[in-house]
Amino acid sequence: MDLKAVDLNLLVVFDALVEHRGVTRAGEAIGLSQPAMSAALSRLRVLFGDPLFVRSGAEMKPTPRALELAGPVRRVTELIRTEVLQRSGFEPASSQRTFTIVTPDIGEVNFLPRLLARFEKEAPLASLRTVARPREAAAEALESGEADLAVGYFPDLQRAGFFLQKLFDNPHVCLVRKAHPAADSLTLEAYLAASHAVVRPGGREHVFEQFLTQQGLRRRVVVELSHYMSLLPIVEQSDLIATVPLDLADVCVRHGALRIVEAPVQAPVISVHQFWHARYHKDQASLWLRGVLQSLFKAGSARG
Repeated sequence: MDLKAVDLNLLVVFDALVEHRGVTRAGEAIGLSQPAMSAALSRLRVLFGDPLFVRSGAEMKPTPRALELAGPVRRVTELIRTEVLQRSGFEPASSQRTFTIVTPDIGEVNFLPRLLARFEKEAPLASLRTVARPREAAAEALESGEADLAVGYFPDLQRAGFFLQKLFDNPHVCLVRKAHPAADSLTLEAYLAASHAVVRPGGREHVFEQFLTQQGLRRRVVVELSHYMSLLPIVEQSDLIATVPLDLADVCVRHGALRIVEAPVQAPVISVHQFWHARYHKDQASLWLRGVLQSLFKAGSARG
């Protein structure tokens, strides 16, 4: 028998006939008319080369072949009903899944503490993994399923095949040591004359650097770093100024003798989003993780 010739709906009819022992009663149970049931029974008889059900008084008695098929057919229909057609759910409390998020080191510092606290309450058996990827590689990580989400500033992911959700706006501010001589009167002239520390993750130019170039403004960069968190000890122990996103500045101020000063230029605002691939748009586990991030870092709650 060629599987391609088998109509799975016939198995549902067969199972109903085994249970109800009557064409009319079986049809009522599965929502088919008597003519439709009779036609389906005729097809079943041809398919299996056996009468399958023979009338005896008020019932349709199964033949030995039908009784032989009853168990396997019931298992097949139950499997399709429960494993194939049933929408898979996600139970955070019992899940042992490892979630992977693409985010830079600034994202690890800003997002993970609160995210881990939520995991401890709602998904204590699950775990988190973060990976850093260049912008062009983030798309591949999401598409392949290596990562569940990308969280941060990823303009290359704003394209077909990907979904995004805005979390918050992240303005630029200046980060200086508490006793910095220009902290209380940081004019544009003083800012451009000062010495600066700049972070270029992965060697790429930062949004703020591009903004200064477009404005024709130049400043003296003393040190270039590849990781944001390297700024804390460097700025804390020098008169260098670091112009950084507000969420990073908040973290640094909490952990060092630093202060935040308003930038003397109309600095660009970075919109932080979470991104995911269309393949996982309906995935229940991904929906849960995205909901957690949205509740923790939606606009107005980014600073904790």
